[in-house]
Order: sequence, then C-alpha cells, then structure tokens
Amino acid sequence: MGRKLRMVAVRCALSGLTLLLLSAVVFAAGQVLPGDVGRSILGPLADARAVAALDHQLGADAPPLLMYARWIGHLLQGDMGVSYAYRSPVAPFIVRALGKSSALAAVTLALVVPLSVGAGILAASRRGRWQDRLVNLGGLSLTVVPEFVSGILLILVFGVWLRWLPISANTRPGTGAPEQLRHLILPALPLVLVLFGYIARITRAGMIEALDADYTRTATLKGLRRSQVILRHVLRNALLPTITVIAAQTSYLLGGLVVVETLFRYQGIGSLILTAAHGKDYPMLEAGILTVGAAYILSAILADALVAMLDPR
Repeated sequence: MGRKLRMVAVRCALSGLTLLLLSAVVFAAGQVLPGDVGRSILGPLADARAVAALDHQLGADAPPLLMYARWIGHLLQGDMGVSYAYRSPVAPFIVRALGKSSALAAVTLALVVPLSVGAGILAASRRGRWQDRLVNLGGLSLTVVPEFVSGILLILVFGVWLRWLPISANTRPGTGAPEQLRHLILPALPLVLVLFGYIARITRAGMIEALDADYTRTATLKGLRRSQVILRHVLRNALLPTITVIAAQTSYLLGGLVVVETLFRYQGIGSLILTAAHGKDYPMLEAGILTVGAAYILSAILADALVAMLDPR
C-alpha cells in the first residue's frame, strides 16, 4: 500500500509540473494568434484610438511576460481572470460548460462501456467464429466514420424521420432529469459509435492474452467452472488496459467534442473554447484549455490508481 501511495504522490507532483508547462504553452499560443483583442470586440470599423484604449483597459497591450506573470499569479489564487467578451469572471462560464460536457460524457460512457466491453469479451470467447469477425469488422468500420457524418445520419433517422429523439441537446430551465437524459442520447450516439470499436478491440486483445495465460490454465485444471475462471482470474487481468483506454477517452469526451457540440447546439467546454478562440477572448481560451488538461491528468491518475489496485502483481 505504501508503494502505491508513493506512486500516486509522484504522479500528482509530475502532474503539477505538467500543468505549469501547459499553462506556459497555452499562454504563448494565445499571444501568437492573429488579430487584436480590442478590434475583435469593437469590430473592424472601430476607431483606432478606441481600439487602443480598450486594449489598455483590458491589459492586452502589456508585455507578454508581465501578462503571463499576472495571469499565473491570479490562477494560483483560484482566479481564472475576466472574460474580454463578457466582461465578467471566467470561472462561472468554465464550470457551467464543464458540467454540460461532463453530463454528455457520462451518458456516452454509460452506453459505450458495457456495450464495448461485453462485445470484446464475446469476441474473445468466440475467437475465430462469426461473432468475433462481426465485432472486429463492425467496430473497425464504425471507428473510421467521422462524428459529423454519423451525427447527421442519426439526426435524419431518429430525429427527423422516426422522431424518437429530440434533435437539440439543450433543454429549457427547470426540465427534469429524465427529459434532460432523453435530449443527450442522440448527441451521445455518434461518440458511442466512434469509441465502440476501439474499446471492444482492446478488451478482446486483453481477454485473449489472459485466456492463454498460465494462471488461467491452472485454474481450469483445478476444476473451476468456466464462469468462475473468467470472473475470478481472467477479467481482473484482461480489463487493465481497457481501464487505461477508457480513462484516455474520458478526457477526450470532456474536451474534444467541438464537432458534436456544434452539430447539436450544445454549449459544452469544447464549444466554449472554440468561441473564445474566434473572439480572441484569451482569458476564456487559456482557462478552458487548462481545465481540459487538468481533467485529462486527473483521469489518468485515477486510472493508474485503479489499475494498481486491481493488478494482482
């Protein structure tokens, strides 16, 4: 247990250094983006003196190193800054958008994890048969279809023709949880299709390796039933790489959903980052990307801790 705690502590320390480096990269990338903050806010026809005055008011004309020192100092104190576009603190926008992306990610994982893991286990247990070929071929085919293509097809089929699901992911204020869940199913389906094949194939590979291992043959020779062998010995080892993959996909679901959020008019963290980049809203852009990076690192740490707990070695 002490070794596991040290491993987690080292990962947390390295994660802090990673976030610091990420903050510097994000800030530098924001500074080299073309365009002027004041011009982006006031419009192309605004007077140059008004643009310069607004840049000075926002602090956008300060030297880059001074701007970074101010920004990182406020960030370490829990202050993400003030949005250039909305003239209000960034944190509430980030929290609201992250909550929406988390809800969509939770619905996607609730659908794709049991389906893909179950399909991977089925394919491994029927290795070489039609079920195995169906999972491999179907999963590979679904993985290469872009989200915007499958999303449009799903909208046409389930939203327009059959009218089973609402097209928009947004709901009115005060809508109950079941109705909110119903609005998130259709946006989650393109993501399920993309992730299904990847997770299923990783699960299949881990299951096959575990089924061919010496400890599985030993358990079988002891007279244990097939179900006991799989539940007690095979799954615990076979799902270790699957857990790592799911953790990586969780961070992608939190920050890489720009296409899906745009297609279904969903104001998540990916859509917020894209809007901030178009509007030269650097505090919002930097805080959004750093939040996604922190979510990725946190999911990786949790996955490593879970793998360390389940790994019999």
